[in-house]
Amino acid sequence: MKKFLCVVSGVILFGAFTAPAWDYEGHRMVNQIALASLPADFPAFIRAPAAQERVAFLAGEADRWRNTPDLPLKHCNGPDHYIDLDELEHYQLAPAALSHFRYEFVGQLAVARAAHPQNFPPIDEAKNEDKTRTLVGLLPWALTEYYGKLKSGFSYLKTFEAGGTPEEIANAQQNIIYIMGVMGHFAGDSTQPLHTTVHHHGWVGENPKRYATNSSIHAWVDGGYLNRAGIRFPEMSSRVRPAKVLSATSPNASSPDIFPTVMNFISNQHKLVEPLYQLNQDRSLSDHGEAGSKGRAFITQQLLVGGQFLGDLWYSAWQSAPADTYLKSQLARRKLAETAPAQAKP
Repeated sequence: MKKFLCVVSGVILFGAFTAPAWDYEGHRMVNQIALASLPADFPAFIRAPAAQERVAFLAGEADRWRNTPDLPLKHCNGPDHYIDLDELEHYQLAPAALSHFRYEFVGQLAVARAAHPQNFPPIDEAKNEDKTRTLVGLLPWALTEYYGKLKSGFSYLKTFEAGGTPEEIANAQQNIIYIMGVMGHFAGDSTQPLHTTVHHHGWVGENPKRYATNSSIHAWVDGGYLNRAGIRFPEMSSRVRPAKVLSATSPNASSPDIFPTVMNFISNQHKLVEPLYQLNQDRSLSDHGEAGSKGRAFITQQLLVGGQFLGDLWYSAWQSAPADTYLKSQLARRKLAETAPAQAKP
């Protein structure tokens, strides 16, 4: 028993001091896996070593924003990293019934709170400085919106490549690199099961299976165990499959909507919350040997799943990017003005 308590204490302390590790190393690996998945027909500029390093580095950007004391940034950025899907039950909302639009969804939450106030305990305003306690998280919307930004980037890059200057093309490429990198952070968050549940910092409420209730479990899964297990990108590179185009459904066929695909993906990761807690209870996230191998396999698989999904999103955005007809017309006017004969001076 004494040995077991020492192991548990070590897990708690180690997790508490290594929380930032997932912020960069784990997210960086997700972006590296996605980069490795890109087929040969993906735009070549992303294969430059500087571009690859930039995309990998930007995997940690969204968490760096969380370190700010500025409350308006905390308010808009914090909820983008998670969604407590099990909390939707109190709002009498199902994932399939959620609006695909961020602010309409926030309105759905407000309406449900007003209709069923008995389902929600009073908010401690002392712990609500960033005014996010009435939200359940906005991760699916963040990922969907970055997908739209990436499609836009590819749209105007294609147009500049057909009629722009070298400087315009280079700037468009740099914009795409930035969006791809930051977008990767949210794909990584979506495959950490604790980013999908109210049980994000220890099991809350009824707990018949006596799962861990200590808040340090999140930091331990995020980075402590990842470092202890020595998980690194090279060992996963041989398991990466080529990225593929994701299917998207929408009532408006002319405007494909990736939101249902994103929500379905995150819902599938939510199913792993209890298996993750069971791994922790079985000491598979603290021991070496056979028990530890199960935990290592779980974390490695989640990093791979996140990287593969991210690569699919990147590839799909490039393949489905529509023509930027407005920019095309503007470039055509510019070319016409440049080639028109100069008017004779009076």
